Amino acid sequence: MDKTIFKISQMDCPSEVQMIRTKLDGIQEIKDLDFNLTDRTLTVLHEGKTDHIEQQVLELKLGGKRLSTETGNEFEIKKHRNQKKVLWAVLIINFAFFILEMSTGILSRSMGLVADSLDMLADSFVYGISLFAVGGSLLRKKRIALTAGIFQIVLAVLGFLEIVERFINQTQPPDFTVMIVVASFALVANGICLYLLTKSDSKEAHMRASMIFTSNDVIVNLGVIVAGILVFWLQSDLPDLIIGSLVFAVVIRGAVSILKLGK
Repeated sequence: MDKTIFKISQMDCPSEVQMIRTKLDGIQEIKDLDFNLTDRTLTVLHEGKTDHIEQQVLELKLGGKRLSTETGNEFEIKKHRNQKKVLWAVLIINFAFFILEMSTGILSRSMGLVADSLDMLADSFVYGISLFAVGGSLLRKKRIALTAGIFQIVLAVLGFLEIVERFINQTQPPDFTVMIVVASFALVANGICLYLLTKSDSKEAHMRASMIFTSNDVIVNLGVIVAGILVFWLQSDLPDLIIGSLVFAVVIRGAVSILKLGK
């Protein structure tokens, strides 16, 4: 396996990163990509010649220029494999807690937990798309992003409608104990995910984005815990409805971002 480094002088933000990923997607010789926005370089791990890869980079007209090609060392290859293992780990954790929070949220009548579960599902979609960033067809990746985004928006809208209905009819408060306990477990899970992502020590754009998403999840988990305490203190479902509304809004914003990947 060889390693080729390209200088991309106009690669300033994740939007250019996505353009490059889209352009190179589907080239079978490419095994992995590593973007460094600080140095504006792209490292390509590949098999065979670089002529076709270099041509695709130049066609983007982002100031691309090949700097060097050398045989990839075991450290580089192992680093990229570990990165994918981390993404798989956080994807599985997030999806497992989506199921846990959705089921316990419905049973305990907590819209905060239901909304938080959709936030965890949103992260699962993001991590999944990152894993398919290299390899697989571009059309399949776009279909995944489009389906994921629409699915999230539909669920979030249904959640908002349920919150409006509960607010109007003033239903009984949710089970605050379940809210606090499950959200606390989710907080620990997100802490583990954040640790794994930080430990990977990657400067690549999608890994940094994953760290940001997970950091935001920690804040959401704390919000649900506080809402559960307020439900107990006030004996009202209003804190749960408020945190649910806020998180549903976050989910919709994230779904819109995912939909952009499907264009």
